[in-house]
Amino acid sequence: MSATTAREPAIKFIFVTMVLSVLGFGLFIPVLPGVVKGFQHGDEAAGSHMYGVLVGVYAALQFVGSPILGALSDRFGRRRVILIALAGSSIDYVIMALAASVLVSGNATSAALATGMAWLFVARVISGFTAGVMATANAYVADVMPPDKRAHGFGILGAAFGIGFIIGPLLGGFLGGISLQLPFWFAAGCSALNWIYGYFVLPESLKPENRRAFEWKRANPIGALKVLGRFPAVRGVADAYFMLMLSQTVLYSTWVLCMQYRYHWTTGQVGTSLGIAGVMSAIVQATLVKKIVPRLGDSRAVVTGLCITIFALLCYGLAPEGWMIYLIIPIGAFGGMAGPAVQSYITKHVPANEQGAVQGIFGGLASLAGIPGPLIGTWSFGWAVGHGMPAWLAGIAFFEGALIVTIALMLVIRTFAADATRAHPAAPAAESTV
Repeated sequence: MSATTAREPAIKFIFVTMVLSVLGFGLFIPVLPGVVKGFQHGDEAAGSHMYGVLVGVYAALQFVGSPILGALSDRFGRRRVILIALAGSSIDYVIMALAASVLVSGNATSAALATGMAWLFVARVISGFTAGVMATANAYVADVMPPDKRAHGFGILGAAFGIGFIIGPLLGGFLGGISLQLPFWFAAGCSALNWIYGYFVLPESLKPENRRAFEWKRANPIGALKVLGRFPAVRGVADAYFMLMLSQTVLYSTWVLCMQYRYHWTTGQVGTSLGIAGVMSAIVQATLVKKIVPRLGDSRAVVTGLCITIFALLCYGLAPEGWMIYLIIPIGAFGGMAGPAVQSYITKHVPANEQGAVQGIFGGLASLAGIPGPLIGTWSFGWAVGHGMPAWLAGIAFFEGALIVTIALMLVIRTFAADATRAHPAAPAAESTV
């Protein structure tokens, strides 16, 4: 069997794994802010604040867990880590479904509401620590794809993410309209099915000769970040990647809150908007990334994607009518080319036996960005709606996101310029013959 033939089934397996994983995650996005608000006695500002804290706790545990899981995947293989992450997600969704039952009863006491909120935090702690699917999937792609095809491979993962977001929020909005518990139970079922699929079908991608011993200095988040010092080009991109992830967490944490408050959208309408965003993302990632990134090159594709993202975020924040959001979503989808291009750039600057650790570090950076991001977004939103500000200011998170991505853009431009100088140093001046 040729390497290409063996590679194609592996990518299909990881694609299905990612679709099912993101589907489970997307199911509760339209309903979780409402659940948290219910535990806060329906208070809009208090609910948005607590929702930000809940998302931040998840990200904090993911920051700690991602480099550990990444280092473990370099030692024991990608398959085992993916199965651990899926098991953690399934447990998380079951606990959240049981917690939501407090609200379904309709006559919960203050003590019962406090207990339900506490169990939500327990669930997020478990899921956050084991949330290593995306980082390990990136390492999986680096294992099985040649360097010149990796941007396409990461685009396939992006398409899987988009497809999960097509089905998940749409179905979550529909099920949430029936019962607050249903999206969580359905998500638990998806994760369990995904675990079974991975256990019996997903092959290991990391070759024995590319495995390395587990070291705590690489597994702890601070020590792992120091590892990037050996890869100057990657270290520079890491700063910009953190800023990009920070802007995304600011956006994601306030999307549901802003759309429901500013445009009076229902849970179903919010789910539809996220589903459409998933469709556009899947189209761009699956069909256009493999054409655009090789033509532009990794560096130019990153810069172009970031510029488009800045423009889309400003449009989101300025849109006076809800129907305009649907016109902006396709524009924002093209900004998604930056992600696969960044991943492709990283893998070309890291040896094969450290792909898992470095991808785990970048997963940890995304998690680290997820700690302040939701707090920035939700607390800004809470301030806007709690102090009688103009309705358009409820979209303040979009303006904050645009500013953050602008900083990321300046960082990558500086990094790529320095990398080009290292690769092609200026020729020494000719000595005078006088």
